[in-house]
Amino acid sequence: MGIVLKKTLASGLMGLLFMGLQGRELPAQTADAQVLPPDSKSENASPDLLAQRGRGGRGFQGGRGQHAENQAMPPGRGMGPGRGGMGGHDERHQADHDVFQYLLTNHEKIRRQVEERPDGVLTLTESDDPEVAAKIQEHVHWMDYRIEKIQPIRMRDPLFAELFRSAEKIEMTVEKTEKGVRVVETSKDPRVVKLIQAHAKVVSGFVERGFQEAMKNHPVPDSQAASARPSNPRIEKFGSVVQFPEAYQQPRKGSRIVVDVTGSAEADVLNASVEKVARYVNIYAGAGNEPADVEIAIVLHGGATLTCLNDDAYAEEFGVAKNPNLECLHELHEQGVAIFVCGQSLAGKGKAAEDVAVFVDVAVSALTSLVNLQQDGYVYIPLSK
Repeated sequence: MGIVLKKTLASGLMGLLFMGLQGRELPAQTADAQVLPPDSKSENASPDLLAQRGRGGRGFQGGRGQHAENQAMPPGRGMGPGRGGMGGHDERHQADHDVFQYLLTNHEKIRRQVEERPDGVLTLTESDDPEVAAKIQEHVHWMDYRIEKIQPIRMRDPLFAELFRSAEKIEMTVEKTEKGVRVVETSKDPRVVKLIQAHAKVVSGFVERGFQEAMKNHPVPDSQAASARPSNPRIEKFGSVVQFPEAYQQPRKGSRIVVDVTGSAEADVLNASVEKVARYVNIYAGAGNEPADVEIAIVLHGGATLTCLNDDAYAEEFGVAKNPNLECLHELHEQGVAIFVCGQSLAGKGKAAEDVAVFVDVAVSALTSLVNLQQDGYVYIPLSK
């Protein structure tokens, strides 16, 4: 029933809208998927009633990207076609885009009724304007065609993405009316019923608010916001992160990062840039779909030079009991982060190598450290505050 649901999204007037095609590209047309005229049908069905069309699901494509070796990444990894507009347009792309624009611009001419049922919804979407009504039906037809003939694309909106994942559990009928479309969408799964009803409300929002609603992401019913679950997977006291297992640009295994830390802080508080490096460690350890090994190096100079002094040298310099940066720096060291301080900056501030914490390495200069590490394949990240 995968295609049945996806047709529901189309028949809901603006179910895909910019969530599906704006900023995304469809794969190029194949030889057996020619573009058809709007009044043609892809199968032998009544033009006015498409009843319980069980065409079989094709699964959900999670925005699969391609890495350098041209191998498919797991869902949500990398930059796949559609996330950054990197795919090719087919000959219907602009026409469909124009229809979406037209419907959003004319949303005030559209009316929509939604009746919630124990197993789903009944919706009626129509317009008294013949041109708008025709565009509603054109939109439905071409969304049906694209979903049936072309491999589905991953949608940005979390609610619509979850609907696609649940496609096989949804039953639907679509009836073309004189002024629009009537849809009955149901499921035997209580969780999917909630998805169906949430989707119906969102589509009503498209009709009511047009572009304003189309630019929003919509949550999955009963899902807990990820922001409510901060964690510290590797460094417990510093650098909390939030896990986003399905998000784009997942941490990549084997990454190398050199962090250029130059910002200063009050003498009695932890330097924010030092804690940010702890967050980098935690991001690679547990913010993505799975842990990813990473090599991180810090180069301290400028205003951050003295953050690595031992407690005695720090107390003598700033008149405080101890160095508030050492605990976090030591945790970074314990997690394999290489910590370098610029020897030139250190000498310029009247300090010697013996004033530095034992786990910190004194480098000839920040310049040579940054050049050497980048030549070794480390990606440069500057932190000045």
